[in-house]
Amino acid sequence: MIQILIADDHDIVRQGIHALLEGHEGWHLCADAATGREAVTKAKEFRPDVVVLDVGMPELNGLEAARQIRAMVPTAKILILTVHEAEYLAQDFVDAGARGYILKSDAGRLLVEAIETLLQGGTYFTARMQALIDGWVERGAPRESSIGTHLTRREREVLQLIAEGKSNKEIGIALTITTKTAETHRARLMSKLSLHSVADLVRYAIRNQIIEA
Repeated sequence: MIQILIADDHDIVRQGIHALLEGHEGWHLCADAATGREAVTKAKEFRPDVVVLDVGMPELNGLEAARQIRAMVPTAKILILTVHEAEYLAQDFVDAGARGYILKSDAGRLLVEAIETLLQGGTYFTARMQALIDGWVERGAPRESSIGTHLTRREREVLQLIAEGKSNKEIGIALTITTKTAETHRARLMSKLSLHSVADLVRYAIRNQIIEA
């Protein structure tokens, strides 16, 4: 039985995906999640074969959730399902472990096919993203990640929570760290990114699709 985890912050989208997949023989929808952090927790618990991830989720975006899920459950096939065709983030998704990327507007006709392709060991990207990926392979030199490798996993998590308006105390509670540590991460982020205010951090997070505008 193929185990599938669905993560999207909109109830109606999760219900729609359930409706599309629940009748497929041999597939079991083992869990769903409304935030990226919940998706990571449930992936660790259920160890799904396939994870269908939205990009713009609260607490932890789909890109960061994909990174963490891939590290914990390396056999999981990760499929990004989103309203945005963020071509400039294509390499980030691939590097994070995603092997598929389709638009929600195409889910009705492509979702089952995409999951079947991933289960067979293939990849399934929109035509424009596949063209970008093929171009990198031909050149042998993919572009640098848009968010960059100079931010640690924890700093990316803190950045999203700051951009969502969380205080240092709230960040500490969410990440199980002290308020002082959260303050240190905030200061380090501003230094690394050469930013000078929370507003600058929010703009950076939106520009890099860590959060949605």
